[in-house]
Amino acid sequence: MSLTNAPDPSIRQAVVRQDLENVLHPIVQHKALEARQIVVTGAEGSTIYDADGTAYLDAMAGLWCVNIGYGRAELAGVAAEQLRQLAYFPHTAMNVPAAALAEKINELMGGGYHTYFVNSGSEANEAGFKIARQYMKHEHPQHYRFKTVSRYFSYHGTTLATLDAGGMGERKAKFEPYSGDFVHVAHPYCYRCPLGLDYPSCGLACVKNMETTILGEGPETIAEVLVEPIMSGVGVAVPPDEYLPEVEKLCRKYGILLHVDEVINGFGRTGKMFAHQHYDIAPDIVAIAKGISSAYLPIAATVVKNSVFESFYGEVSENRQVGQVNTYGGHPVSAAVAVRNIEILEGEKLAERAADVGAYLLDGLKGLMKKHSVVGDVRGKGLLLGVELVKDRTSKEPVGPQAITAVADFCRENGLLVGRSVGGRRYGNTITMSPPLVITRSECDRIVETLDRALSTVNFS
Repeated sequence: MSLTNAPDPSIRQAVVRQDLENVLHPIVQHKALEARQIVVTGAEGSTIYDADGTAYLDAMAGLWCVNIGYGRAELAGVAAEQLRQLAYFPHTAMNVPAAALAEKINELMGGGYHTYFVNSGSEANEAGFKIARQYMKHEHPQHYRFKTVSRYFSYHGTTLATLDAGGMGERKAKFEPYSGDFVHVAHPYCYRCPLGLDYPSCGLACVKNMETTILGEGPETIAEVLVEPIMSGVGVAVPPDEYLPEVEKLCRKYGILLHVDEVINGFGRTGKMFAHQHYDIAPDIVAIAKGISSAYLPIAATVVKNSVFESFYGEVSENRQVGQVNTYGGHPVSAAVAVRNIEILEGEKLAERAADVGAYLLDGLKGLMKKHSVVGDVRGKGLLLGVELVKDRTSKEPVGPQAITAVADFCRENGLLVGRSVGGRRYGNTITMSPPLVITRSECDRIVETLDRALSTVNFS
């Protein structure tokens, strides 16, 4: 693995001398962030360096995305070579790197898929909504099938439509009202079952709730069901193994498309190339981003089954083509970097590594439950993990926002960057982790040790 070095001290000092006041504050507009800014000047492996030369173990891989780790200098060479050959041309014509990437994605999906390139996970899901709606107009012209069924406390992006699709009320509230095109159902969060039941005696009541909603809305009004295999933002909620297969059965029963959001889950994060592959399902639409290039350059995609793609095939006069244009979609430089990123993922067996090292880290985190009563639940799959903190294990009352912030702050002050769930006042009490897939067992030990000290230090009363 080719890694860059920590930043040169002269560069660090130059950054420190910059006036950051006008650079940062207009962006964040959040007083609580003013005292916490880290000016990142370098990174390698699972470690980032700030302008003062302080090293931090990044247990979040940026924003759940730097899957192959930092400092892969060879990707700069891939980008430079492609820039010299062809920097850009719109997708009114194909380019070689994008074609190679689409072919590779189809292979990773098991075959039978077409790919449409965009720039971000939000755009990938947004394009999925549009494809589902237009598909239904083609296939069911007698019905107005436009609704998307998604789950409460889900996260699918930051555009207006993806915010509406997501089920996080506090994130959505600032931009209301919405169109009402997205219908929400109970989420599979077994530790805090929204239906007040216990698994497995519940009989997957959350799936029954989904079917009741589909019937209540009318299947003839539903275009798709949208799910993230493992819900990340709410605190890494891992569903029962039979949940997604049962959701897929519902979709097939009522002629509804299954749209799977793999933006965070994908590209080795959960121990397989895509999280839905743990559950042996075949989605109709898949949104991918983040790990597709490990964030070395922006690129994302909406991937659809051939059976869906074929609905859009026809003469121009038939107007069956998807009404979707993207200036930078399939950008040749980003695509070339993504192809090499996937070669690294496969060549170094990083999905398998995520399964192995993730199990080791999960076991270490579960050990915290024996030492700290504030740890209510530890869960995860591969290197996508959450530690939920509660005031009382019996009542499962969440710790307050000040306490969870104090834990994250303690970790940062001791050289560890962790995340926290973004489920709002009710579900904002989970420490989240999605480290680079190259993380070592000794670095996992450091995560557990630092969290152990944080839990021993912070006042949770």
